[in-house]
Amino acid sequence: MQTVAEIPGADLTPEAFGDVVQDCKPVLLRQLVGHWPAVEAGRRSPAAFRDYLDRFDVGGKMEAFVGTPEIAGKYFYGADLEGFNFRRCQMSFGSALEVIIAQLGQPEAESIYVGSVPVQDYLPGFQAENAMPLVPAAGRIWLGHASDISAHYDTVDNLACVVAGTRRFTLYAPELVGKLYPGPIDHTMAGQPVSLAASIENDARFPLFCDARGQALVAELEPGDALYLPKLWWHRVQSTAPFNGLVNYWWDAFASGPDAPHTAMLFSMITIAERPLAERRAWKALFDHYVFREAGHPLAHLPEEQHGILGPLKQNYGRIRARVMQMMRG
Repeated sequence: MQTVAEIPGADLTPEAFGDVVQDCKPVLLRQLVGHWPAVEAGRRSPAAFRDYLDRFDVGGKMEAFVGTPEIAGKYFYGADLEGFNFRRCQMSFGSALEVIIAQLGQPEAESIYVGSVPVQDYLPGFQAENAMPLVPAAGRIWLGHASDISAHYDTVDNLACVVAGTRRFTLYAPELVGKLYPGPIDHTMAGQPVSLAASIENDARFPLFCDARGQALVAELEPGDALYLPKLWWHRVQSTAPFNGLVNYWWDAFASGPDAPHTAMLFSMITIAERPLAERRAWKALFDHYVFREAGHPLAHLPEEQHGILGPLKQNYGRIRARVMQMMRG
């Protein structure tokens, strides 16, 4: 394994962060949010962190994962991918945080994991004191005991900021998907498919994973550190302290409009995936030419005024979208 590239984050400007994002590679941003009051509270103690969040808590209810001591915080499928090894409970944000802290240091206690809670809805005022000027997105907070979240990918870009405890990210490039043995796409722990091979150590059913393991990148984050994680990078997230907190931001750094690449992929699955191999290869050639464009613009041999709807996307996005909608309506 290799470590993720890192740069100082304390004085990072939006312009410099834009350069980081442009490369579409993970980067560890040391002490990007080390000045946050939330981080300072988390460094003092879990109780101090709780007291700080209590100032903003409006009592909203959300879902928490609860696991028995036997799973050691590894939230995963049940036997043969049937069901899960944890249960989901509705709790208020404050009560969940209270239980998490009360059960610290109790080896026989259940573990609790709270994920993806919108800060602006549950903790209004938090973002004003803990600002993130680098991305056009609202924050989400993640809290819990030590845990091991299976490797998965997001379809948007991610800036993950540790506010309490420590986290280890193990990353796999999107190109390794065939060696990661993804699980079901619609029967998941939290919305995205997970890598079965990266979740079950040394399983003989996944021989290609040995090569993927050797290409993994690792990032160790302390309070105040942040990780820029491009979309589609697989990431296993281990919260390695007894008490852990993270605030993350999801956004599409390169969106030209409201439509997402993941939607296009799903639609392509029902229109192309089970056609004969020869036809799939023919469509792949067109996708490579018109969509992926590694050889350049598909109409580079024509004057720009003859590019039609394949002209600059900024001017033609609406025209292409209208044509697609018209074709889908028949």
